[in-house]
Amino acid sequence: MGKRHNMGSSAERPKTKGLVEIIGLTETFTFNPKEGIDNPVMVFTDDADSVSKPSPHLCVLKREEGESYGFNLRVERGRQGHIIRNLVVGGVSGCSGLQDGDRLLEVNNCYVDDVPHTEVSRKIKLSGHQLCLLVLNGEEYEQAVSQGQDLRSLARAHKDEGCKPPRLCHITRDPASGLGISFLPVEGEKGHFSVSLVSGGAAEKAGVCKGDRLVWMNGGTVCDLTHSALNRMMKKCGNHITILVIDSESEKSYMRRRMPILPTMAVPHNLPHRARKLLLVSGPEGYGFLLRLERAPSGRMSHVLREMDRYSPAETAGMQDGELLLEINAESMETLNHEEVVDRVIQSGQQVSLTTITSQGLEFYTKLGLSPLLFCEDDGAEKEKESGEASQKEIEGLCKPRLCSLRKGPLGFGFNLGCVLQRPGTFISQVAIGGLGQSAGLIEGDVVIEVNGQNVEEKYLEDVMIVVRDGGHFLSLLVMEKTSYNKMRQTDTPANHVTAEVKKNIIYNKVC
Repeated sequence: MGKRHNMGSSAERPKTKGLVEIIGLTETFTFNPKEGIDNPVMVFTDDADSVSKPSPHLCVLKREEGESYGFNLRVERGRQGHIIRNLVVGGVSGCSGLQDGDRLLEVNNCYVDDVPHTEVSRKIKLSGHQLCLLVLNGEEYEQAVSQGQDLRSLARAHKDEGCKPPRLCHITRDPASGLGISFLPVEGEKGHFSVSLVSGGAAEKAGVCKGDRLVWMNGGTVCDLTHSALNRMMKKCGNHITILVIDSESEKSYMRRRMPILPTMAVPHNLPHRARKLLLVSGPEGYGFLLRLERAPSGRMSHVLREMDRYSPAETAGMQDGELLLEINAESMETLNHEEVVDRVIQSGQQVSLTTITSQGLEFYTKLGLSPLLFCEDDGAEKEKESGEASQKEIEGLCKPRLCSLRKGPLGFGFNLGCVLQRPGTFISQVAIGGLGQSAGLIEGDVVIEVNGQNVEEKYLEDVMIVVRDGGHFLSLLVMEKTSYNKMRQTDTPANHVTAEVKKNIIYNKVC
């Protein structure tokens, strides 16, 4: 049943019908002839230029279970951008206002023009039954690119300043104060509910703010519920509840743009389970784990990770017995049989990226109707950074090099190392919550400059891991936030000079 992996190495757009709507994001200007009749000269103002300004459109697609969105997303030789092709006539996309040749700027409020194509396709696949696409007509896109226009600014222009993303918050009942949350109907707005909080209670600790608007609870929208129905739903929640909330001003912004507020747009808060990305580098004995096809009590068949060899790459990467395999090298395993999954691992050669989750985690997301791949540990950290929740003091601290000293515990050092395939350089790929690495100040994405006093900037991951092992139970890491490190390296200074410059402003962190 199992196999041990000891392998080696600008046309007018039609009005919409059906389930999808297309929303124009540019203002319309009207000309009153009377205003110019008595004028001795015709005066042209800057407003005239707005006629030719690129006009992105927002398309909201809704599909039924088993139905596809009905279009292909392609990259083509000699053309830039992610291109909409092969729209199904009469399908969801065909009725949405999408046109052949449109370029994709955003997926669910996330700018994607400069994102790798495979990652953009993945975002669409994970969107569920509702999808928001910001697109630009193909001709307008090519003209904007040729004129050097900033497409990100163009996409950002349709958003209201200060508009924040929704938050997906998981609340666990406190023995004393309960869930610490209640909902009040918004006067004059049917299906809209405002949040009331217990100060310092469980909901507030989970990221919910006073005055937030409730959008979604335990996998279902609340816009069609009465207040009494919502209260009955709350009573059935038991000791846990997962809700999607947004501040009232941002909710108004979404409503003005007629854009749905979706969990796929959310910043995760306090979620009890996250998928994890593990990077394994093959050793002399392979990766050192067993992959088995097992049936869960629910009847679901899953690819399960088992029997990690001690000190193997699998154990070093933090693999845990019983975890479920979701992806290999960012490719979903959902439709593949077991032999095909094994082949994918073998074909990866000396290095493989695995996305995993616990069985409890898969059950959690299944009940919410969400993909477990939406909120991977590193993706969630990135979203939280983008949301601007870090204080200025924290940001200033991250910009300086940090010397983190650790003493190995029963569960190891509490972090994983990663690298870019076939390139030197190492970074912190994962930090265990509450572990030694987090206590020492390590943060996911940090660039590793030195290990135990030895510069490793130009070393490959497998060589860095040898230096770590040679240190035994003690480890000293000189690390730096990625963006700040890259700016420093732009001076083209030799590595040893860079390290000397770095050490001038070291922040020391020590955990024993």
